[in-house]
Amino acid sequence: MSHRYFLYSAYDGSGYHGWQVQPNGITVQQRIEESLSTLLRRETPITGAGRTDTGVHAKLMAAHFDTEEPVNDANALCNKLNRILPPDISIYRIVPVREDAHARFDAISRTYRYYITDRKNPFDNRYAWRIHGKLDFEEMNKAALKLFDYTDFTSFSKLHTDVKTNNCRIMQAKWEKEGELYAFTIQADRFLRNMVRAIVGTVIDVGRRKLSVQEFCRIIEQKDRCKAGTSAPANALFLCDISYPDTIFI
Repeated sequence: MSHRYFLYSAYDGSGYHGWQVQPNGITVQQRIEESLSTLLRRETPITGAGRTDTGVHAKLMAAHFDTEEPVNDANALCNKLNRILPPDISIYRIVPVREDAHARFDAISRTYRYYITDRKNPFDNRYAWRIHGKLDFEEMNKAALKLFDYTDFTSFSKLHTDVKTNNCRIMQAKWEKEGELYAFTIQADRFLRNMVRAIVGTVIDVGRRKLSVQEFCRIIEQKDRCKAGTSAPANALFLCDISYPDTIFI
């Protein structure tokens, strides 16, 4: 009998080629799998709730893994993982779930946050996109509200991906002031590759008055990535939360 667990982590993605294991670059998933396999003394692959691109961060990422023997002390395993993982990856907790629970397919929603600033700051600028010139946040929030009117976000998807549908259900989308930064929070049942950064880059064009809200809507309706704005830089994007139904937890 196998036992399944959810592992919750956070990481600074600056030094990684994204979350997902790949042949030509160090990834967050690879680092966690190596450490987990060392401690459990057997190869232990993990399956993430999604994949973040190169340079993107996570304040909370979920993944699941299986063991032949039950983990008797999840807190101790967390502590041991944190001791051997590099400083830019942290494990929050490990919890038992049903044998058929899936970190990716059982997720109800995911929440991302993107940060921008209009000031030069040696600390904030590492994790925020510095914007030059004034932005009209009222118009930007009008554009963000329009996202609720659509489900097909092909215009904001990376080209030539292997997904079966480009439909997503937006649950939250708004710009807010957070101290000296401005944050764009977006929640949906799923996200396409590069979707959040493409939305941010296009909404910024609305804020700069290069696009009207009506033109923003027309871009979505055209279902053509070439019509949308350039993708915002990766360093300011954070995966912040993933929600699951209570029924999958033991």
